[in-house]
Order: sequence, then structure tokens, then C-alpha cells
Amino acid sequence: MARRLLPLAVFLLLVIFLAAGLRLNPSEVPSPLVDGPAPPFSLPTLGDPERLVSQQDMLGQVWLLNVWASWCISCREEHPLLVKLAARGELPIYGLDYKDTEADAQAWLRRHGDPYVLSVVDRDGRTGIDYGVYGVPESYLIDAEGVIRYKQIGPLTSQVIEETLLPMARELQP
Repeated sequence: MARRLLPLAVFLLLVIFLAAGLRLNPSEVPSPLVDGPAPPFSLPTLGDPERLVSQQDMLGQVWLLNVWASWCISCREEHPLLVKLAARGELPIYGLDYKDTEADAQAWLRRHGDPYVLSVVDRDGRTGIDYGVYGVPESYLIDAEGVIRYKQIGPLTSQVIEETLLPMARELQP
């Protein structure tokens, strides 16, 4: 009798774990980078490959790093929100153009608007790997000391911007 109950018990245990997993939000994957220093980079800017920019150039301000690409379908969903956020002038947004061609990226920004103070080009994706990018878009709120304080996997939403990102950015202002 016990031999017959063991497979049933294992099956029920698996069902419980599956049910618990289905309740989790995949965009809330914890990042080991949150509350740690932003990984270093020195990358060329979109439109001026001779100009190198690093995360050190943003020290002293709270800023948003948005990882995007012209080939990214979800970026189209998020982009109008970034344009509106940039127009508010409350939080500078810097772009990390991920595994893209310069011509495609520039054409995409001309067509959809450019919310970025500037965009750096991560053509080979190495900086994205350092930041733990799962896929684009992703966004990182970085404080004035260069510490990542928030990571959004997937597109930003109006709710995340208004209820999480902006209140946190205001609180972090030096």
C-alpha cells in the first residue's frame, strides 16, 4: 500500500511547487546587482563613435539606464512612455543600444523619438552581460554614487514609472 502512495505523494508535491511557481511574476527576478555598484563600461556613443562615455560620467546624479534595440518588439511598447518621462525632465535617461547596428538604431530613434540624453553602443553585448541583461528592454535606476537601486526586466509600464521608479528616484536625489 505504501508503495502505491509514494508516486502519488511525489506527484502532489510537484503540483504544489508548480502552482507556487505560476504565482511568481517573471519580471521580478531578483538581481544580485541591486544595491551594488553599476558595472563599469566605456562605450562609444550612438552617432559619434569617437566619443567614449562611461558610467563614471553620470556620477553625482540619479539616472536611468535603459537597454534597448531597434529590433526589439517590446521596446516599441515601452518607448512612448520613455519619451513622456524624458519630457517631464525629472529623471535623465541614458540608452544602452544592445546588439544593434548604428544605422538601424539611429533610424529607429528618428522615427519614434529620442528620449535619451545619449545612447552608448553595446554592439557585442558584453556590457549587457555585465549588467545581467536577460533580454531587451531592461532598465536600471542608478543613484548618484553609481549604485544600482532598481532593475526592471521587460518594458516599463506607466504604473511602474509612477509608483516605483519616480518615487524611488526622488528619494535618492542628493
